[in-house]
Amino acid sequence: MKKLMLLLKQGNKSAFIAACVNSIIAILKGIAYFMTGNVAMFAETLHSLGDAANQFFVFIGSALSKKAPTERFPEGFGRLVNLVLLGAVLIVGIMSYETIKEGFHHILHPTESNGIVINLTVLFAAVVLESYVLFKAMKEVVKEVNIEAKGAAAVIVKSFSGLRRAKPATKLVFMEDMVATGGGLLAIIAILLANFTHFRQAEGIASVFIGLGMFYVVGRVFLENAAGALGEADVDMRLKIGTMVMKDPEVRDIQKLAVIKEGENFHVELEVELDAHITIAEADMIKDRLIAEIFKERGVTDVIIEFDENDGVANWQEKIHSKVKEEKKKR
Repeated sequence: MKKLMLLLKQGNKSAFIAACVNSIIAILKGIAYFMTGNVAMFAETLHSLGDAANQFFVFIGSALSKKAPTERFPEGFGRLVNLVLLGAVLIVGIMSYETIKEGFHHILHPTESNGIVINLTVLFAAVVLESYVLFKAMKEVVKEVNIEAKGAAAVIVKSFSGLRRAKPATKLVFMEDMVATGGGLLAIIAILLANFTHFRQAEGIASVFIGLGMFYVVGRVFLENAAGALGEADVDMRLKIGTMVMKDPEVRDIQKLAVIKEGENFHVELEVELDAHITIAEADMIKDRLIAEIFKERGVTDVIIEFDENDGVANWQEKIHSKVKEEKKKR
């Protein structure tokens, strides 16, 4: 039990806070739905319930992924967070389907709902709480990718540019609460339209759009974590480490450099070329120096370095030029 508690302390804090907040929101929305029968509130209840369950799974998965390697699993448990996220999106997928189905039913057979004050009060409180969680996730993104951001406006803007490089758990919380905040605002607009213009279908339309937003999160999370579970190469970290290694005065070239993302961690395999006159003792010192530098990068947990004799061919520089050309073509 003590080991489990120590692991849980290392879990993703954004996911834990989001799970707790969304649990409270789901209860409030559920009470409002049972009191008023509002279909947009039904959609929001399922949305918050799915987010809460998902984020609890993410928190537990991110904590367990920190478990030390064992004889049975010598590579560690880094990819466990990806597997947990793949399972968690199934919950959101089912709730997305139910939300869209209920929305279409309301569009075809619109009914009048009561309790506008209750619905709007609960939704307003939910939007405020979800905005708070979203901003916390934004701050976590900026921190994880080492982006300097001073002030709330800078955090919001720069978190979007750094989202791709954030940890899987933080990225999920960010996307879910962004959709949740937008869904809450959409539900408020739909309720106002239904009550003041008698456009009853507005609540059903809002429910469908909320469900589609949930499906978007499901798709993004599934694709990214399927790649992570298989062992996805991280191109940005590879370029960063390669550039750093080439600055070492004794390194002549890089024959091979693989940076594999395993959950929130990076596994680095490196083969560098040295001059033929380098002794074993000198090579060992170079290896220690390179390993120490690579381990300074956030998230690197495993480094394997091999040496080869310099063949006089600039292998790494050719790869860099090719990458620059590819980036120019994309632009």
